[in-house]
Amino acid sequence: MDELRAKGLAKMNEVYGWEMPNIEGDPYFDLTVDHLFGTIWSKPGLSMREKRLMTLSAVTAVGSQDLAEIQVNAALLNGEFTEEELKDVAIFLTQYLGFPLGSGLNGTVSKVVAKRRKAAEKGLAEDRKANVNAAVKMNTGSELDDK
Repeated sequence: MDELRAKGLAKMNEVYGWEMPNIEGDPYFDLTVDHLFGTIWSKPGLSMREKRLMTLSAVTAVGSQDLAEIQVNAALLNGEFTEEELKDVAIFLTQYLGFPLGSGLNGTVSKVVAKRRKAAEKGLAEDRKANVNAAVKMNTGSELDDK
């Protein structure tokens, strides 16, 4: 594994709060890990909280609730935002993006919080595995094998 891939995977793991496996041979995954996380997310200047807030705003603006779910979970997992702060983000964005998109984020926050509470009762490993599978599916179009 080259230096950029190692840096990108480390940042991706930091951003999402889980251990993302290295997937070889998928050009889209390569672009995501090497460029997005190895270069863009690793660039100094903006805090992780600021980057997360911009990402949440962008995925909410385009109506991508599946990506918002990953971001909300990671924001909670990494302690960047509380549930109440994320609800405030949804209220704020509603004023600029409209009710359907803002309420979508609000619903996503509620859904993620409920899933996290349920996962905490069963054990955090299930929650992290689901998030890794969601991220792999988002980046490659397929899920991890359970082997």
